[in-house]
This record gives sequence, structure tokens and C-alpha cells, in this order.
Amino acid sequence: MLADLSPLIAATTQWLTRSYPACGGALAAARGEVQARQAVTVAAWLRYPTSTDAALVGMAGPGGSGGLDWVTGADAAAADETDDFAWRTWVDEVVASWAACLLTDDALARLAVAALADGDHATGVPQEFRRLVRPDSRDREAAALLRHPDLVAPVAALHRAALQARLDPGRALAA
Repeated sequence: MLADLSPLIAATTQWLTRSYPACGGALAAARGEVQARQAVTVAAWLRYPTSTDAALVGMAGPGGSGGLDWVTGADAAAADETDDFAWRTWVDEVVASWAACLLTDDALARLAVAALADGDHATGVPQEFRRLVRPDSRDREAAALLRHPDLVAPVAALHRAALQARLDPGRALAA
């Protein structure tokens, strides 16, 4: 059984960086991709906290980018004529939504990173998500579209409540 989330993380990161491209050239693109990858990694680890969860999504598949493409108004069919479509099948809508939430809310990102200690992915190896939780001005400039709350709102809103319930279950029950 595949207990590795790397295909899901790579595909979802690619979807985010294609949907909300970096501004300012190759270095900015690299900075934007790192921020997206860190947000997607945190979101994926929260969504699939155990190796069993990761293995199950590996067997069943995450669902693909169709719903996200529809929400954002992207015309995936036109892009797929020249693009390899297979990677899009590994995009996880919930993980993309959670990552969008983390990229637009620094406090939520810090809370999410702190919550990773509960899962199997935090195996004693220190994980730093600095570009996600403490982006500098160049990071913010590079990922201006990716971190813009109004632009990513349709994606973030899809599963924000589930992320908030995952991070603060007592508050979600009281609401």
C-alpha cells in the first residue's frame, strides 16, 4: 500500500501554482512554489494524519481537479490538449482548499503547523514551514495572487469549516 502523499502534494501544488501564478520571474516562481508546497504539505498531513489514511487515499485516489477547475472558472479541457492530464487526477480538492486558507491567514497557518504534532508525519524530524508561517516581503510579493484572500476565496471557502473543525473541534461543536 502506498503511504506516501508526495503525488497528491505535487499535483495539488502544481494546480495552485498554475491557477495563481507567481509575479516577477523565475525566482519569484520558485518562492511561490515553495509557499504553495508548504501549505499543501501541511494541509495534506492534517487531512491524512496517519499512514493508514495516506495509504487509503493512495488506493482510492484524491478525486482530481475537476471541481476546483469549475469553481475557479478554469478551462482545463483547453489546457489538457497540450498538457499531460494524469497529474490532475492526483489533485485533492480539500487539501487545495485548506492550503488556500493557510496561505491567506497567518494565524490559521501557525495553528495548523502546531497541530501536525498529532499525526504520523511528525516522526521526530523537525519540520520548518517558515515560508508559510513567516513569509518575508519578497515571499508575499512573489505569491501575491496565491495569498490574496479575495482571489482564492472561492477555493478557500469550499472546505474552510472542515479545516476549522479539524484545528479546533471544541469550538466547532459549540458553534
